[in-house]
Amino acid sequence: MKKTFLLTLLVGLMSIGTTMACTNFIVTKGASRDGSCFITYAADSHQLYGELYYRPAKDYPAGTMMDVIEWDTGKLLGQIPQVAHTYSVVGNMNEWQLAIGETTYGGIKELEEGQGMIDYGSLIYIALQRAKNAREAIKVIAELMDTYGYASEGESFSIVDPNEAWIMELIGKGEKMLDAKGKVVKGWSNGAVWVARRIPDGYVCGHANQSRISTFPLRDGKTSITSKELDKIFLPEVETVYSYDVISFARLKGLYPADPKKAPDAEFSFCDTYAPVDFGAARGCEARVWAFFNRCNHAEMAQYEDYARGDNLKHRFPLWIKPADKNKIDVRFMMAAMRDHYEGTSMDMTKDLGAGPYQCPYRWRPMNWSYNGKEYIHERATATQQTGFSFVAQCRSWLPNMFGGIFWFSVDDAASTCYVPMFCGITKIPHEYEQGNGSMVEYSPTAAFWTFTKVSNFVYSRYNDMIKHVNEKQNLFEGRFVKDVEELDRTLVTLYDSKPELVLQKLNDYSEQSAQEVCKTWNDLFIYLLVKYNDGNVKKEENGKFKVTDTKIPQCEFPDQPEYPQYWYKMIVDDCGKNIEAK
Repeated sequence: MKKTFLLTLLVGLMSIGTTMACTNFIVTKGASRDGSCFITYAADSHQLYGELYYRPAKDYPAGTMMDVIEWDTGKLLGQIPQVAHTYSVVGNMNEWQLAIGETTYGGIKELEEGQGMIDYGSLIYIALQRAKNAREAIKVIAELMDTYGYASEGESFSIVDPNEAWIMELIGKGEKMLDAKGKVVKGWSNGAVWVARRIPDGYVCGHANQSRISTFPLRDGKTSITSKELDKIFLPEVETVYSYDVISFARLKGLYPADPKKAPDAEFSFCDTYAPVDFGAARGCEARVWAFFNRCNHAEMAQYEDYARGDNLKHRFPLWIKPADKNKIDVRFMMAAMRDHYEGTSMDMTKDLGAGPYQCPYRWRPMNWSYNGKEYIHERATATQQTGFSFVAQCRSWLPNMFGGIFWFSVDDAASTCYVPMFCGITKIPHEYEQGNGSMVEYSPTAAFWTFTKVSNFVYSRYNDMIKHVNEKQNLFEGRFVKDVEELDRTLVTLYDSKPELVLQKLNDYSEQSAQEVCKTWNDLFIYLLVKYNDGNVKKEENGKFKVTDTKIPQCEFPDQPEYPQYWYKMIVDDCGKNIEAK
C-alpha cells in the first residue's frame, strides 16, 4: 500500500526519504516442512478496510472491455480489452494456487509515479485472473506495463505457485523525456523497468517497502533473458528475467554512468540505482525482513542486526537465505512471523518507555517526531495496528488445486487476529468477510473487521495482561484448523474424482462455519475482557467463572488491583514526586 511515513536520522534534520506499509515473506517448497510454498502479506493502511475479495471465473464475448480501477483510490484509470476467460480469485490467490503479494517502496523521487494506465493493484488482480502459474503472471504483468504503461510507485511483488517462488521489482519511468524540439527522447518509452528472479528452492526471501534486488545475472539466452524474449520464460532453466532497458534507461536518466567502461552492466544494481537504501529504509523496512530471516536462521542473521538498525548500511544481508531447520517452517511458523514486534532484539517494542506500564508494542503515528530540537523515531514492526487484512497463502503441489491452495485470511492487527482457512476453490465468501459488509466509516456488528478491531483496540490498553487471552484463542483455533485441514484432505482426495461438486460444497461449508465460529468467539472474547478488566480492576475467576460474594445481590468478589511496575512508579516520582509525596 502507498500510505507513507517519514523516518529521520537521530542527529540533525537530514531527510532519509519515504517508506511505506506492507510486509511480504516468501518460502520455497524446499524450505518448508511439508513441501508447501508460502507467501505472507500484510496490507497495512490507515484507510484500508479488511474484507475478502472474490472474483468468480467468467467467460466474455469478443470485444469486451474491462475497467482498470486504481486499487488505492477507486479511480477509473481507463479500459483495456478483456480476455475470453478469467480464473476465479479468492483474495490474492486464484484457482490454480497462484498467489501474489506486494510492498510499495516508492523509489527515487523523479520516478515516483508512473505515467501509464495500469496501477500496481490492477497488475496483481488482472494477473491472478489471467495466469495459471508464477511465470505466466510475470509475463502478464510485463506485457500489461509494456502495452498500457505503469501508473504507480516502485513496487516489489511476491509471486508464488505450488512449485516456484519469484520476487519481481519494478518502477515507472516518470515524466516523458523530451528534447529541445519537444519530441520524446530516443530510448524513453512508457511503462516500467523491472527485474524478476526465481528464489532458489530451499531458500526463503522477503521484502518490506524497500527494493532488495541488487545485481543480477545478465542475459545468456538460457538461464537469464530479457523482456524481448518473454516466450522463453516457460523454459524451466530460466531463473532471471528483466526489462531489456533496465540498465540503458538508468544510463539515459543519468542514474548510472553512461560509460560502460567505468560502470559495466555486470555491476549494475537495481535497488542501489532506483531505490538506494538509507537509514529509514533499513530501520523502517529492511528490519522487518531481517526479523523474519532471524527467525529462520538466527546463527546466520544475528550479525546483520547493525544493518537492520540502520547503523551500518554497508552490511546488507542477502536477498535470500537458507533456513537453519526447514522442519520448523510450517503455516503456524508463518503466522507467528506476521505477529513479530522485534521481540528478543535490540528493537523490541515491548521494552522501551513507549510501551507504557503494560508493555504494549505499538506506537501511534507519526513515526518520526521531535523533542528539544532533536529528531527521533518509533519502530515499524511487521505486526501493526493499521493492518486492513493479512494472509498466509499456502500452495501444495501434491493435492488438487481446488483444495491444495489455502488462503489463510485475517483482518486487522495480525498479532491479535485469527487466521481462518479459505480454500482457493471456494465460490462463496463468508458474510463476515464479504465485501460491502461495513467500511472504515460504517460499523457492522457482523463484520469480522469490526469484531477483531473491538478486541485489539481494547487489548492495547492493558496489553501484557490481555494479550494472553487472545493468544489462547489463536492457538486453540489455528491449531485446530491445521488438524482439520489434514483430516479434510484425506476425505476430499477420495471424493475429488467422483464427486467434485460435493468437494466444493464441503469447502464452502467449512470456510463459512470456521468464519462464523471464530467471529462469535472473538465477540465473546471482547465481552469477557470488558467485564474482567473493567475500570482497571481485574476480576477473579474460579472454574471458568467470575467469583461472586455470597449475597442475594450479584456482586463480584473484591477484584485484584495490580500495581504498576516499579520502573513506572520511578518515572512518576522523577516527574512530579514532590507534588505527590505522602507527608
